[in-house]
Formats: sequence, structure tokens, C-alpha cells
Amino acid sequence: MVKCSKCGKEAVTFIRYNGSHLCQSHFQEYVESRAKTEIRRQIDLDEKNRITVALSGGKDSSVTLAILADVLAPRPGVELSAVTVDEGIKEYRPLTLEKAATLTKSLGVQHHIVSFKDEFRITMDTIAKRIGEKTPCTYCGVLRRKCMNKVAREIGADAIATGLNLDDTAQSIMMNFTRADVERLARLGPHRKVQPGLIPRIQPLRSIPEKEVYLYAMLRGIPFSDDVCPYADEALRNEYRKLIDTMESRSPGTKHSILTSYDAILPMLREHYPPASLNLCRCGEPTPKERCMACELLDEMRAKRVQKKS
Repeated sequence: MVKCSKCGKEAVTFIRYNGSHLCQSHFQEYVESRAKTEIRRQIDLDEKNRITVALSGGKDSSVTLAILADVLAPRPGVELSAVTVDEGIKEYRPLTLEKAATLTKSLGVQHHIVSFKDEFRITMDTIAKRIGEKTPCTYCGVLRRKCMNKVAREIGADAIATGLNLDDTAQSIMMNFTRADVERLARLGPHRKVQPGLIPRIQPLRSIPEKEVYLYAMLRGIPFSDDVCPYADEALRNEYRKLIDTMESRSPGTKHSILTSYDAILPMLREHYPPASLNLCRCGEPTPKERCMACELLDEMRAKRVQKKS
């Protein structure tokens, strides 16, 4: 039996990047401590007390909601809610919606659901059949963010908490770096400056590896779906995931190093690339251009459909 480095009880996991074995209670404490640290760094709950969680029903967002519920419960006047976007993916979304509903009910958290079908009169399954060279994830990500921002604004949320973990964050940093999109690097969350019409994001799990999030959810008995979106295989992010996972396997702590390096240069990036001035798209969403990206993608898709018919 491998013993916990802290108390001598049976260990449930080995943390390779710091060499410690942890039992269940100390592992959960380890995860919660880092999440709480990020929450304190990213948001002043005395000023912003209405938090909504972007709840997909997967492990990351479900853990985010559960930990936030624990953190915010003792604080009077703080409101916690959840928003789930139903993209209309027949073989995937129904089960995750069910898990999200189960969790919000058990925590007593108000749960809002918004769908592509209601907002855009189309589902992701239909979009996937019509698009050309772009991947389904291109459309899904943009439309999902638009839905999330709109609902969060309508319910008066001060911040949207997402379930992005350390793996997601390291991948986003490397993707933008290798594409020389330095300006986008400066805009990655968590967001500290509020832009008119845009609800800032916070990321309580940004320093916690995906495997640890998964184990935490399992040990705590948090209901979640581990189904994978049928369109995820086409995402470019998968290539970066493989690359960074290989580097982490050879040199434990690589993901943390990527995040630490990014945080070190972030103040300079934000000074050089201040937030863009925003206009209002005709749909009502803020955008740095005349039209928001969601409307541009939808118009582009509809134009291709007309061309095919003609």
C-alpha cells in the first residue's frame, strides 16, 4: 500500500510534478485550495456577487459549479446560477443536459438553458452538414459564446465562471503563440477589465490538470457526463493536446510552466494590446467590427446554402 505523503493513510493518487502521494481527503483539499486561490485572485466577491457558471454537464464545469457552491455558500448576498447551452447535438447533448439538471437541483442552483434552435433557428447537427472548409468547432464555439454572454447579461451576472482546466489553458496559450496571434493571447481569460456588454470570465480550475479534475469529480461523487462531442475529433486543439501531453509525460510540470510563463508576460501583453473599442452588432451583441463573428458565420453558411440550391 502506498501511503499519503501528509498523513500516512492509503494514497489515491501520485502527483508526478511535485512528487507527492495523496489520500482522498488531502487530494480533495489540494484541488479545492488551488481553486479557491484562483477565485480570490480573479474576482472581488464583495463587488461582484452574481456569478453564473457555464455548465456543460461535463466534469470540468460540474466541478467548477460544485466548488463555487461550497465557496459562496457562507457569503450572504452572493448569487450563484448556471447556464447550459443546448447546441442541438442529438447523440451528445441530451445526456449532458440531464447531468447538469441533476447537479443544479442537488445544489439548489437556478439553471438556465438556451438553445441554438431558439436563438438561431438551426441546430449544430444541421450546421455540421452544411459547412465547407471550417470545422464544426469553429461555428459551435462562436455561437455558444454568444448565447452564454446574452443570457448572462439578461440575468444580471457579474461574471461567468468556466470550467477551463490547466490542460485547456496551456493548449490555448500554445495555439495562439504558434499562430502568432499575440493580440488574442492578451485577451485570454480570466478577464479583469469589464467591457460594455461583455460579461467577464473567471476560470477557477486554470491551474488544475484535467486528470486531477476528473479524479476529484469521481471521488466526490459529482454527477457528470464523460461523453465526448461527436465533432470534437476534427478540432485543431487535439494536435496541441497530444504535443503538450507528450511534453508533460517526459518532463512533469510542463503545463504549469506554460501557464507560469504566460502569467509573467501577461501584464506587458495587456499594456501593448489594450481592449478594443466595441460597437453593437445589429443582433445586439458587442463586437469590435460592424458585425459580430456569430452573425458573420451564420450569414456565410446561409449564403453557401443558397449557392448550392441555385
